[in-house]
Amino acid sequence: MPDRSFLEWSLTIQQRMEQVLDGFLPGADIAPQRLHQAMRYAVLGGGKRVRALLAHAAAELSGADAALAERAASAVELIHAYSLVHDDMPCMDDDDLRRGKPSCHKQYDDATALLVGDALQTLAFQLLAEPGLGLAPEQQLQMVQLLAVASGSRGMAGGQAIDLQSVGQALTQTELEYMHIHKTGALIRAAALLGVYSAAVVDPLRVKAVSRYAEAIGLAFQVVDDILDAEADTATLGKTAGKDADSNKPTYVTILGLPRARALAKELHDEAISALQHEGAGATRLRQLAQFITQRSF
Repeated sequence: MPDRSFLEWSLTIQQRMEQVLDGFLPGADIAPQRLHQAMRYAVLGGGKRVRALLAHAAAELSGADAALAERAASAVELIHAYSLVHDDMPCMDDDDLRRGKPSCHKQYDDATALLVGDALQTLAFQLLAEPGLGLAPEQQLQMVQLLAVASGSRGMAGGQAIDLQSVGQALTQTELEYMHIHKTGALIRAAALLGVYSAAVVDPLRVKAVSRYAEAIGLAFQVVDDILDAEADTATLGKTAGKDADSNKPTYVTILGLPRARALAKELHDEAISALQHEGAGATRLRQLAQFITQRSF
């Protein structure tokens, strides 16, 4: 069980991110109203904000300005929300439930959901490209590039493509890891690194350490997701339980079995903690997040 200070910190960040995202999103009364209403529906009022927490924790370690950390965290959350909207559509994973409420395409329609994803993606890059943020132009460009690579064909979108091609196939653990390094892990790594790059001065050794940490914890996140998908019910998860197994998709549980999947999550947790061994007390929140991700329940 995470300690009280971590729970209080994470709740504060989650509540603050709701306010920040509300401010960055276009108002529901601004034309085109239906699209903006749907964008807000997809982003606000749900989710654990794990990626935002990672960005904030890494920013805290790096001494970044809070407003810049919030902007970086928002950009990642918008990309994540867009990916969920598109993933749930009938042409992809075809799921009617997300975060305990109807998926965006069920609440609105397929065309609106498609546009919601497109608009959230571009808004994410708009946030990072704004002039006058107080960072060196080269550093801002690095942040834009980092998020672009993590989101595109060499990252999240590519991982989803591999996932769709893998239905019904018997993947090895190495092949499954390759898929999830891209599909899930790339954006988690980007979240943490954007927190580091939100600081006025970027330490290359810290970038390397946080990158190693995030790579391990990104895989651990997916392993735990697969375990929960096999064990928890729909009401608890807030999304359709057992969907991957029903769709004949390879998971860590189907390949390794539950005991070995749990052991792998612990191994990845330890790898993440090891990556931060030289960071001291400033990395406390990142260490606590590693524990939360690998031991979470819903």
